[in-house]
Amino acid sequence: CTLDSEVALRVGGDFFFDPQPGDSPVKLVLIAGGVGINPLFSILLHIADLHGYQESKGNGYKMGTVKLYYSAKNTSELLFKRNILGLMNAFPGKITCRFHVTQQSSQICEELQPHVTGK
Repeated sequence: CTLDSEVALRVGGDFFFDPQPGDSPVKLVLIAGGVGINPLFSILLHIADLHGYQESKGNGYKMGTVKLYYSAKNTSELLFKRNILGLMNAFPGKITCRFHVTQQSSQICEELQPHVTGK
């Protein structure tokens, strides 16, 4: 998003992302904290499937980019972090993530360092 961009925001409740082949591409920003990653990780996997299908078949829904912002107390509480890193590597520039930790006391592993902000 840029300054003055229009965004839609949804907090909690039942939500899903199920675009149809004729729908316009959208850019998604997913924001999660702690175990709140569960439904968003499911959406992220669906987005990866859409990107994979588009790359292999050349048709279907054309997915825009997705940015995930995910916060937890420390890196050990970042659920699915290895899977998320794998998705970023599989779809560079299409799926990105920034992890934020609020109470990290130990050294952050080298693999996560470029993607982590916080203490």
